[in-house]
Amino acid sequence: MTGRVVHFEIPFDDAGRAKAFYREVFGWTMRDMPGWDYVTVSSGPTREDGSATEPGYIGGGMTARTGVNGTTVITIDTDDADATLATVAAHGGEVLQDKMPVGDLGFAAYFRDPEGNVVGLWQDAGRTAG
Repeated sequence: MTGRVVHFEIPFDDAGRAKAFYREVFGWTMRDMPGWDYVTVSSGPTREDGSATEPGYIGGGMTARTGVNGTTVITIDTDDADATLATVAAHGGEVLQDKMPVGDLGFAAYFRDPEGNVVGLWQDAGRTAG
């Protein structure tokens, strides 16, 4: 189902400090992504593939504070990132990053809503729209 919040991203200036803080305060599990300046975050119990084993929480990631990742971002699921970005623009939002591939997992995009918040979009690779 689209429209659900499926991911979060927290920017950092110091990766070690950020990872230690969230691990020690909230017990999050983190894994560095080889070849990427990105850390995956599990905020609860997960399967081997990283998906949640219990309802009620989502996982996310942490990355260096740059570009659109200057503040914490929530990411919303969509069937068609290009169409959603067009709808965002038609309703007063601003496209910050067009749909881009994330390995073979899917596609990410970012926009700014009319209130100034940066929000991410996620389209699974298995969806053929756009």
